[in-house]
Amino acid sequence: MANELPLEAVSRWAVLPSCGAVVVFSGTARDHSQGRDGVDLLEYEAYEEQVGPRLESLAQAMRRKWPEIGRLAMIHRVGVVPVSESAVVVVVSSPHRGAAFEAASYGIDTLKKTIPIWKKERWADGESWGLEPQHIADIGQGGAVGQGGAVGS
Repeated sequence: MANELPLEAVSRWAVLPSCGAVVVFSGTARDHSQGRDGVDLLEYEAYEEQVGPRLESLAQAMRRKWPEIGRLAMIHRVGVVPVSESAVVVVVSSPHRGAAFEAASYGIDTLKKTIPIWKKERWADGESWGLEPQHIADIGQGGAVGQGGAVGS
């Protein structure tokens, strides 16, 4: 997904009469990273053929771990993401806040490790695709992955 993420729409979509909690995590592009001041551009690339199936596997794993989840959405942008805009969003609704917070935290942590999406940063003194090599892992291993994609269920 190359456009701005639909944060408000996906947040509203997640609301269900049976769910008293909706947790929205939005990862936004910031103007710095470790040892890199003046970041002015982020760009994401993805292995698109793998992103959808891997996001679906992650969603299934989350539903097995937290069967009370009402609605679940995970969306990641590809292409250029300006500083202060959202690059990734994870939304979880559930009857109670504990499960929604736990599932959302697990969702973003596992997405970053298992979905084949790579980030390029440009800053005042240069540019680079990531801070260190990242290997894609299976969902069960909690590894790394990436394309811009979305899953909602």
